[in-house]
Formats: sequence, C-alpha cells, structure tokens
Amino acid sequence: MLTTIKTKARRVLYPFCLVCLMLPAPAFASVNATPVKRDYILWYRNFDNPAIQSLVRLALTKTSEYGEFELIRSEELSQGRVLRELANESSRLVDIANVATTPERESMLTPIPVPVDGGLLGFRVCLVLPENLDKFEGIRNLTDLERRNVRIGQGSHWPDTPILEGNGVSVITHTRYEILFGMLKNRRFECFARGISEVLFDLNQRQAEGLVIEPNLLLAYAMPSYLFVAPGDQETAHRLQLGLERAILDGSFARYLKNSFGKAVAQLGLDKRTVITLENPYLSDDSERVGRKTLENLKRRIEYLTSGN
Repeated sequence: MLTTIKTKARRVLYPFCLVCLMLPAPAFASVNATPVKRDYILWYRNFDNPAIQSLVRLALTKTSEYGEFELIRSEELSQGRVLRELANESSRLVDIANVATTPERESMLTPIPVPVDGGLLGFRVCLVLPENLDKFEGIRNLTDLERRNVRIGQGSHWPDTPILEGNGVSVITHTRYEILFGMLKNRRFECFARGISEVLFDLNQRQAEGLVIEPNLLLAYAMPSYLFVAPGDQETAHRLQLGLERAILDGSFARYLKNSFGKAVAQLGLDKRTVITLENPYLSDDSERVGRKTLENLKRRIEYLTSGN
C-alpha cells in the first residue's frame, strides 16, 4: 500500500527527498490499461496566476504515466471557501489549490510539501497609494510601523493575518482579495502587504489601477506555500509530488523559479530594502524548518534569482 502524502509531509521536506521516485507505478500500469484523461480543477486565483498555473502544468506534464490531463479554472471562491470545499470529500468544485501552509491546513487536507515559490510568499512588500509614500519613509522596525499608524490589509482567512497581529501590527481584513484593493484606495488601511511572488501580477489587475509599490520596506516571515488537495485524493497528491520531484531532479524546477520570479525579485530591489523580520508561531515543526531555511538563505536566493536579469 502506498504511504500517504500526508504522512510523508511530516518528515519529507526541504531539502526535497526522492521517495516518490521509488513509489509503485499507478495501478493501471500493472494491467496495461490505457490511463483515462483526467480533468483537474485549479482554484481560480492560482489558475489566473501564470506562475502557479505553469508549475501545476509542469508537475502534471512530467507524470505522463498517469494519463493526459486538462486544467480547469474553478468558480471564484474565497480562500476560506476553497479550503472547505477541498476538505469536503463529496465536493468537486476544486481539486488543487496553492495556499500558505498552517498546521490546521496540513491536518485537514493533503499537502504536497514543496514550497511552490521557493519560499518567497513570506517576503512581503506594500501596495500603497502614491500620496502615502511619505508615510513610510524612515521606517526601520515594527515600533516605527506602530508610531506611523500604518495599518495593513489582508484576507480574513489568510495565515498572514494572525502572524501580523501576533507581532503587534494593526490589520484590517476582508474575505475577498479583490475587495481589498478598493479598501486601500478608500483609506481603510495604508499597506496591502503582498508577496514578492504575487505583487507584479497584482499590479496588472484592473483593481490595482492607481496603486504603487512602496520601495523601501520588506516584511519577512517564515511562511511556506504548498499545493493542497483533498484528504482522500492520494492519486493527485502522488502525481503532483512525483512531478515536482522529477522537476527538481532535472533542473526544470529551478528554471521555473528563475523564469517566474527572477524579474520580480530584481525589479523590487530586495537587496536594498530594510528588512523587518516577524515571528511566525503558526507552523508545524517541519514547515517551520522550511521557513527558517528560506529566511536564512534570503541573500543567496536573491543572488540566484537575479543573476542574468
């Protein structure tokens, strides 16, 4: 019987293992059956994000023994709703979602424990109104953020919210990602904190018209981002992890990281920003080690991603 990915996730993390390469072939291979084409419903926010969609396609493409596939955009579900639908074994509104990890999510769903953006989601910059840029000048630490009365906008169901609040940051929330742009424009808060792997994509959205990226600050906390599937969908979990591990082995995962995020890292000038490090107590032991490794390797990661850009 195959070891479940959820069990493996507790002990197989960064640096990535090769266990999946030793897993038995899918059941259809033993009887020479032709694998059936499978539709995979990807959460709409991941589907609309070229980097995440391309990574899922990469993993599925590298596992052709599972059969052909078609990737389908899900309904427009909030992050909280998509997690509930994934946990509901009788639902097929979504099959795959990429979100930041938490111990609750790892126990409720099946994580594929490979940080999809190399751990970049925990490095955050601020989307702001241009007229508020002066408010951020000279900020060096969390105390300065509080003194300047800088409020940060985040999603109600995002793991960032308790992390920021736990570090004493004032947070304003909403359930819908799209609504937060309008709240920023209406001055409900001063900073919409976005991952460096997300923010350039955000700026291309209609809702972000008139907003700019604050040039000097970088909020940093350990927060790996994984692909998640339903708790009983072990075939999809094995296929995704096997595909990602093959991509790591042949170098295509490293090329994906550089192609998808190198431009953003270079444009955002991370090496010149003031880094404000926050604690994240809301991680499993394994994911905490992944996140800590990412923080420790920030300088080396920036150098790799920006080389040649």
